[in-house]
Amino acid sequence: MVKLLLSLPAALLAACLSLPTQAAWYLDNESSRLSFISTKADNLSEVHRFLTLHGSIDEQGAARLRIEMESLSTGIPVRDERMRSLLFATEQFPDARVMAQLNLGPITGLAPGAQLEITLPIQVQIREHKHGYMAELLVTRLDMHRFQVVTLAPLVLHSEHFGLQPGIEALREVARLSSISLSVPVGAVMIFTSR
Repeated sequence: MVKLLLSLPAALLAACLSLPTQAAWYLDNESSRLSFISTKADNLSEVHRFLTLHGSIDEQGAARLRIEMESLSTGIPVRDERMRSLLFATEQFPDARVMAQLNLGPITGLAPGAQLEITLPIQVQIREHKHGYMAELLVTRLDMHRFQVVTLAPLVLHSEHFGLQPGIEALREVARLSSISLSVPVGAVMIFTSR
């Protein structure tokens, strides 16, 4: 019995050491940014953003990002309301989602300050529609508990992939514009923290 009790701490230590060293990572919403550019009347472009993001990357590298569409901020409240109701239908579809599968090994192996360029297939869901894209990203290890992911090139989303053309046309009509672009470049700066 004494021998069993003495060997128990050693067994527990061995079990702890055999656990995976990769941790789950969570998006730091306060330090992250997701923005997009809309173009109207042929050549007038404006930058907008979403203020509330939720994201995580699990131990297997499954990355999930959820965007609260109600958090849209264009700088003009009446335009925010029109886009929420006419374009995104936020009462029915409150979230947009981005999914990807990462190889965490090269990222968690980075020394603080080191960077890694990756091209990653991602899937974007807006309303009930999903579409795949290739994202060009720069990963920077900030310290032992944080890394940053930045889009190296804007990700250009096309409205027809998500059935958004009727909403864009409704916005064009209500705002009495000659045109609104059907494609939008999207950029992101995301910081993930381990827990």
